[in-house]
Amino acid sequence: MPLRFDNRFIRALPGDAGTGRDSRQIAGALYARVRPEPLEAPYPLLWSAETAGLLGLPAEPDPAWWPVLAGNATGEGSEPYATVYGGHQFGHWAGQLGDGRAINLGEVAGRTLQLKGAGRTPFSRHADGRAVLRSSIREFLCSEAMHHLGIPTTRALSLAGSRSTVIRDMFYDGHPEQEPCAVVCRVSESFLRFGHFELPAARDDIALLRQLTDYALTAHFPHIDAGAPNAVARLFDAVCQGSAALVARWMAVGFVHGVLNTDNLSLLSETIDYGPYGWLEAYDLQWTPNTTDAEGRRYCYGNQPAIVQWNLARLANALQPLVGDVTPLQDSLTGYNREFHAHWHRLLAAKLGLRDTVLAGNPLCYRQLVHVLSALAMDFSLFFDGLTRIAAAGGDYASAAACDALLACSYRDMPDAAPLRDWLALYQGLVDESDWPERAVAMRAANPVFVLRNHLVQDVIEAVQAGDLKPLQDIFARLKTPYADAPDDTRWVRKCPPESMRRAGCSMLSCSS
Repeated sequence: MPLRFDNRFIRALPGDAGTGRDSRQIAGALYARVRPEPLEAPYPLLWSAETAGLLGLPAEPDPAWWPVLAGNATGEGSEPYATVYGGHQFGHWAGQLGDGRAINLGEVAGRTLQLKGAGRTPFSRHADGRAVLRSSIREFLCSEAMHHLGIPTTRALSLAGSRSTVIRDMFYDGHPEQEPCAVVCRVSESFLRFGHFELPAARDDIALLRQLTDYALTAHFPHIDAGAPNAVARLFDAVCQGSAALVARWMAVGFVHGVLNTDNLSLLSETIDYGPYGWLEAYDLQWTPNTTDAEGRRYCYGNQPAIVQWNLARLANALQPLVGDVTPLQDSLTGYNREFHAHWHRLLAAKLGLRDTVLAGNPLCYRQLVHVLSALAMDFSLFFDGLTRIAAAGGDYASAAACDALLACSYRDMPDAAPLRDWLALYQGLVDESDWPERAVAMRAANPVFVLRNHLVQDVIEAVQAGDLKPLQDIFARLKTPYADAPDDTRWVRKCPPESMRRAGCSMLSCSS
């Protein structure tokens, strides 16, 4: 059974007339045709049966597909291409960027298959277009982990390793190493980013901007009449609403993206581009997993809602020539704030097992909770998991056992129990004890048992590098049921050990991670 591809994107939009991988500025076009560069001796590492199902493919891969998914062969009907876009990176306009190490193969069942790490494109600049094994493992696992957490995301279909190697300096600190290459096949209805619209707008190519926007409306927002006078404004409003819901979901599970540049935000409000991501462990609103961001902390956990709104404002600026009156764009940006806070409030109430109105009427509960989480350096996921387990046991939050169980979530050597006891007393008074079985079930649906902690992934990466693939298969199996207990959770559900606090690949990550 061959992989058969459609090419809707390149049929609908203009491409570059040039050929080859040479680095160049591309005007008047949205992509360049380029084939993946073959890897030496590629071999399968991971396959997502769930993602395959989205594409109408069987749960077990055909061995004949692996050369295509590694970039060593071309699938039936495939016309590979890399797209061009711009972006604001760390708050500064970076000009033309583009798919520097990603090549789109085409569409299967209405979804684009994209190979990350498939070699040089015209947008690779001076880089080699490759992805190394460690970063590819992180990308595959996090894509699928986010999906199973219920968070919109690009998906991962396959991970192929190889004998090809490249030199990487993980922290850009003068310590390069030879590392094996790998390729992830990513899947999404669309890989359009805010930056795709920014670049033609920055170049005053309004005709190309209009063409791209019309395509996006027709292909991905069919509920909006592309011919209506307010179509572009409605498109922007939909992106604002989707982005608000997405960021609220990140915040609710303690996820930190790490690199929220405008070229890393999806028009479809999916999580995209898994580089130096991480999950909150010791609660800290200023925490960022990205060492490149360590000084400014632009992309830290607590900044994510505001940064996404800043990025939306850049998208609004790009779309403004197609709208004329900026009032609806400004209204949508204001609406983003309302949507985010509404989603966050509902998610937080669900995590606490409280009715929305009860939490809204008692703002002190949230303020004191943030103080407890911060002052006691509580592990974010374990704390809410602990609250859920107390609810399942009958909801006696005032007991010494409940307090002790939650204090065990602290990263402090000798945590002060007083702030926690005070908050638990306040919280106990808000809980409706008559509905505790239903409340426990609802809290579990909002509070995962398992999250993909960086130290766990790094352990898996090091095992793979040593030739042991079983931990990789084990963690892939575990991440599929994050809201349920598993028999081996002493292995997967635990605080970050002290030796991993400053360990490369755990709390220390870069855009090369």
